[in-house]
Amino acid sequence: MHLTPRERERLLLHSGAELARRRLARGALLGAPEAIALVCDEICELAWDGVAYEQVVATARTLLRPDQLVDGVPAAVPTLQVEALFPYGSTLVHVDAPFGPAPVDGPGAVRAADGEIELAPGRERGTAVLRNTGPLAIWVSSHVPLDRLNTALTVELTVELETEPAAPGRYRLDLPAGTAVRVEAAEAREVAVVRIGGGAQ
Repeated sequence: MHLTPRERERLLLHSGAELARRRLARGALLGAPEAIALVCDEICELAWDGVAYEQVVATARTLLRPDQLVDGVPAAVPTLQVEALFPYGSTLVHVDAPFGPAPVDGPGAVRAADGEIELAPGRERGTAVLRNTGPLAIWVSSHVPLDRLNTALTVELTVELETEPAAPGRYRLDLPAGTAVRVEAAEAREVAVVRIGGGAQ
């Protein structure tokens, strides 16, 4: 049986979701990996059935309750993203607070230190205009190279320190890990970008 990497990942995700369903059936609590797998599996199936993006996101937030999870999971998983195949093509589905709002304190809570942390210090930076030529909004997550985006997005990259036209594959969005931006249909959005892995190669 010959499977593509994407097909193998989909089957692995389904296996994790089935483990979660078996645990729920006997009243056991779910940890983060199987809870994530369950929600992502349902998202992929809803997308496959052609459910609208907004409805997929809304449904994803209702699949699991905090009392079905091990302490700390809502705080450990503040957002969830999965690339799902809709009838019109692949779309990154972004779900905020998939397991309800995280507690301010308690297991898994994140306590930020005072002050600011510089992200990717010393790396080349620039801007890019992401132009959505498709009929639907597209999410772009923080660490995807700009040459691997949804093909409905065109990228116009400007980096002042590059002596030649900058290669999109060397850059990503200048955002904290796990965050994303949404580009609406027919929208052109300017975003900050940063070199992947540091300086010139």
